[in-house]
Amino acid sequence: MTQSDIDRQWWKEAVVYQIYPRSFNDTDGSGVGDIQGIIERVEYLDDLGVDVVWLNPIYESPGADNGYDISSYRSIDDQFGTMADWEELLAKLHERDIKLIMDLVVNHTSDEHIWFEESRKSTDNEYRDYYIWREGRQVDREGGPHGPSGEAPPNNWESFFGGPAWSYDEQTGEWYLHIFDSKQPDLNWENTEVREEIYDMMEWWLEKGIDGFRMDVINLLSKPDGLPDSEDEDALVVGADHFMNGPRIHDYLSEMHEEVIEPYDAMTVGEMANVDAEQARAYSADGMSMAFTFDHLRLDFGPNGRWSHGTFELPELKRAMSYWQEGLGDEGWNAVFLGNHDEPRILSRFGNDGVYRAESAKLLATLLTTLQGTPYIFQGDELGMTNYPFESLDEVRDVDTLKNVRIAREEGRFADETEMLDVVRRRSRDNARTPMQWSDEEYAGFTDGEPWIPVNPNYEKVNVEAERENRDSVWNYYRRLVDLHHESDLLVYGDYDLYLPEHGELWVYTRTLGDEQALVALNVSDTSTTFEPPDVVAGSDAELLAANYTVDADAVETTDLQPWEARVYKLN
Repeated sequence: MTQSDIDRQWWKEAVVYQIYPRSFNDTDGSGVGDIQGIIERVEYLDDLGVDVVWLNPIYESPGADNGYDISSYRSIDDQFGTMADWEELLAKLHERDIKLIMDLVVNHTSDEHIWFEESRKSTDNEYRDYYIWREGRQVDREGGPHGPSGEAPPNNWESFFGGPAWSYDEQTGEWYLHIFDSKQPDLNWENTEVREEIYDMMEWWLEKGIDGFRMDVINLLSKPDGLPDSEDEDALVVGADHFMNGPRIHDYLSEMHEEVIEPYDAMTVGEMANVDAEQARAYSADGMSMAFTFDHLRLDFGPNGRWSHGTFELPELKRAMSYWQEGLGDEGWNAVFLGNHDEPRILSRFGNDGVYRAESAKLLATLLTTLQGTPYIFQGDELGMTNYPFESLDEVRDVDTLKNVRIAREEGRFADETEMLDVVRRRSRDNARTPMQWSDEEYAGFTDGEPWIPVNPNYEKVNVEAERENRDSVWNYYRRLVDLHHESDLLVYGDYDLYLPEHGELWVYTRTLGDEQALVALNVSDTSTTFEPPDVVAGSDAELLAANYTVDADAVETTDLQPWEARVYKLN
């Protein structure tokens, strides 16, 4: 690619910062973060240099899944503030040229949404077809959920949160589909009225001035006719082979783009499990700006999937990430991320959260900002926040964790409580949801009240105040890398080429744009490792753009890279 070939888009050149509102900053002492808390920290975001804030749901919700169960799409939940607060936040961000994208959760609603409350009143209610209702099946089997007459769920699909994807409703004697929690019934996207309601709501938010949407589980919208049983033993969950990337998903998303997104120059990022590069390119053709894909986040799944622990080697991670770098190089665009509100802390998962906490946090920051694509920083990763050391399930708030642990216990998948807690410490979404660590004051300066979830005990050392005062801190390194990303078309648009793909410690790649080239060398290990520059760059004159250790020379030459050392060179 050359400079003249660049397809410039503002969202390609942006750095995104994800805010999980209930854990970001609390100003009223409720123990839950709020919108005024974000407003209070807008200057912090500006100082970090980010261009876009992705805000997790702040809509009205009963909170069964921390806001991903929405009961009113056009209302702000009281625990976060008011619509006037939200409008003030939008204005404050825009004053600093920071854009705002909102979470779009339209695979399902809350069971307390007026549509569902009406839908379950009777089988002929005008809202009945807004959701997916079916009669049960008369089958001869033991165990599992059954209706009062002995019928089983309509098919064998399972929920991501464990157990069947169906719940029986006594009032009407039928079952409703929920791919997630029973309080999150799936919408029926076959119904044109549902789609019109959703599009009208999206346009309403865009007219209020937002800059786009992060689209929650967006490739689950289309379910196949007849809702057949799954026979794929390798599916992520039973049924995923049918409800992921369903038969009419491209029709729906193309329609959405044409009717809503296109007139606004809005950014869209789709959360899409189980897609390959060819499918992702097809979603780009539907108008999707970029997609979150999850190959790299499944490498540490164990023999029983997500709720068991496995291990992986660096070459596997390089293959998973490089597949997308190469697969979307000319068509589509990458969302570059290592974690978010649904995943463990990136430092504990991919780095070393002990002896080399700062070094490995900086290396991961280097990776995020030098791969091709739009980098996403989840709140606290810029400090080097780590997983929480859970001592019991009493400290866990996440419905996903609690339900899956209960089912795993019932099925005897944990040898003992020690193994169970080890998996929770590694896997629970709550690892990413502990309060933002602002200072070494009580509750990490997050709240004056009792926080809704425990604060990580390392807050006395790992916090914003300490990080900003230290010139060599993780935070300051992130800030410098964000600046570097903004200054360099090469690091945004340049082609990615991987070297030493099977090396067990080194991750080495170049970025090339016309006659410009950069080299990134990462030692992803706890030991010093000899780095020999690839032939294509050996002996080049070079300019050192970034390094997480003190490096004297600009020359790219054979050397020992120290544990978790990262270097970025501009080659001349």
